[in-house]
Amino acid sequence: NIKVKQDEFLALMNDENFFNEMVEKYPKLLTSAKEAKDVRYKLEGYLYPATYNYYDDKGLKDVVEQMINKMDQVMAPYYDVIAEKKMTVHEVLSIASLVEKEGVTEEDRRKIAQVFLNRLAIDMPIQSDISILYAMDEHKVHLSIKDTKVDSPYNLYVNTGTGPGPFNNPSQEAIDTVLNPTPNNYIYFLADVDTGKVYYAETYEEHLQLKEEYIDSKN
Repeated sequence: NIKVKQDEFLALMNDENFFNEMVEKYPKLLTSAKEAKDVRYKLEGYLYPATYNYYDDKGLKDVVEQMINKMDQVMAPYYDVIAEKKMTVHEVLSIASLVEKEGVTEEDRRKIAQVFLNRLAIDMPIQSDISILYAMDEHKVHLSIKDTKVDSPYNLYVNTGTGPGPFNNPSQEAIDTVLNPTPNNYIYFLADVDTGKVYYAETYEEHLQLKEEYIDSKN
């Protein structure tokens, strides 16, 4: 119901002067985002998802800064932990944005976060479908082999690391799971298409068995 148009909002997301202004105001939050390369929208991941009061006398920049300010408040307790783990805010939010969409329950999110961290530790691509959907800029229920080869720095099937930046704006729960994951040695996970239950595997052979049982046999 606000008077802001979509194209106005997206234009502000690409406004370098506004972004730099926000970096100066919120350096702990945004410095690593400023250093990132090939980012589609530099504020992707930094607009905290919440309910905000909107006043007609306030402009679009005020609304966006309100969301950035909220994200800074949410992240404040984690800045020291992130530094101790030798990570950047940008990396944490990128992983959290994948966890946000890949997991439903907090228990699974903490396990999935560790799976992604396990893969990163051995320089293995994260291979999250969420990264492909963002790279393609469209939503699909099932991805094809061709989809997973899409030419994009956001394609984490072929590129190692966490990608250019976040794939959505993650919640505090998702952020916390990345910094406080459930320790495990899993490298793979998949969800039963009917029940949504997530199954984990340490080896590719185990993963293929689970895939046959819970996905292939039901298609």
